[in-house]
Amino acid sequence: MFDKAQGAILTDEGGNDFIDFLAGAGSLNYGHNDPDMRDALVEYLGSGGITHGLDMHTQAKATFLNAFEKYILEPRKLDYVLQFTGPTGANSVEAALKLARKTTGRSNVISFTNGFHGVTLGALAVTGNEHHRGAAGVDMPGCSIMPYDGYLGQDVDSTEYLDRALGDPSSGVDLPAAVIVECVQGEGGLTAARIEWLQNLERVCRRHDVLLIVDDIQAGCGRTGTFFSFEPAGIKPDMVTLSKSLSGYGLPFAVTLISRALDIWKPGEHNGTFRGNNHAFVTATVAIEKFWKDDSFANTVKNKGDALLDGFKEIQKTYSDQVVELRGRGMMRGIVVSSGDLAGRIVAEAFKRGLVIETSGAHGEVVKCLASLTISEEELSSALEILNQAFAAAINTGASNLIAAE
Repeated sequence: MFDKAQGAILTDEGGNDFIDFLAGAGSLNYGHNDPDMRDALVEYLGSGGITHGLDMHTQAKATFLNAFEKYILEPRKLDYVLQFTGPTGANSVEAALKLARKTTGRSNVISFTNGFHGVTLGALAVTGNEHHRGAAGVDMPGCSIMPYDGYLGQDVDSTEYLDRALGDPSSGVDLPAAVIVECVQGEGGLTAARIEWLQNLERVCRRHDVLLIVDDIQAGCGRTGTFFSFEPAGIKPDMVTLSKSLSGYGLPFAVTLISRALDIWKPGEHNGTFRGNNHAFVTATVAIEKFWKDDSFANTVKNKGDALLDGFKEIQKTYSDQVVELRGRGMMRGIVVSSGDLAGRIVAEAFKRGLVIETSGAHGEVVKCLASLTISEEELSSALEILNQAFAAAINTGASNLIAAE
């Protein structure tokens, strides 16, 4: 039973420390209980600041919007309006899908194999995972699934097929309102789309007058080394969904970034009681001003991402018979092993040794790292050593069980 947390460390009720390589499934990019965010929130609470304001303008909201515009949008030459949706990533996706359909007058949406966008019905319809789709209990029309980058092999550019299908009236693929994509697939196994593939995808969308939605809920807010995961590709999506680490403090908060030309909602047409969390506005503003005023923080994330990759390469070299490949980008990386059973054993062995980490992928075969971006070099080194030990223990246990069975 966990009791306290600070930075990259979780502490249980017995006083035992665990290095956190889960980070709230990517909602704690800046670690647990950042002191500057905490102090700003406590001060705001003590001042009697607005807690719940529906769509009313508040000082906390204005301050956040100004910071987001100044430090996130303007330096990247992005011109978006922000829609405050319900507080989860799925709410943000639902808003994007609805607006795309409203804007274009089309109903179909293209999504990709192994994509994950949420478990509410609209978001679930563009999610590939059988386990989550099976829980819906109803058919989910309105989506065509296309192969993600690398799904058919590294020599195949699946955007060429998408281009051909959208240009052929007999392909059986209805011209969509939008394409929704993750630049790095979080729940789908840490596959990172190549820069060229993302650029080609944008060109296909423009050629066929299809909107491009980037789901940056898990891969955004610095996780891949830049604030937005699509920045290295130089593309400009029509809409971007953000949540998870947007608040900086683990508070529920989601927005949909919308190109100004698409901002055609009628008042109250897509609403919800908890849209815009004023407490999250406070901590999000601190996160932006603390970490994103210049490139220094992004550079530290890239350096740590390189160190993480080097550590993973050592594990791959040591256990080459069981490690299939390494995936991801920046501080969003995974180790693909030979089976979901082995990955599960690795996670269990890591936990015994003080490392919290999870799996992802279609068969749970990817050991997935979402360490906090603020983790120290010493903590990162310790975590990699624990992970190495966990691999050894899990592989040896599997071999012993096989011998016993024989």
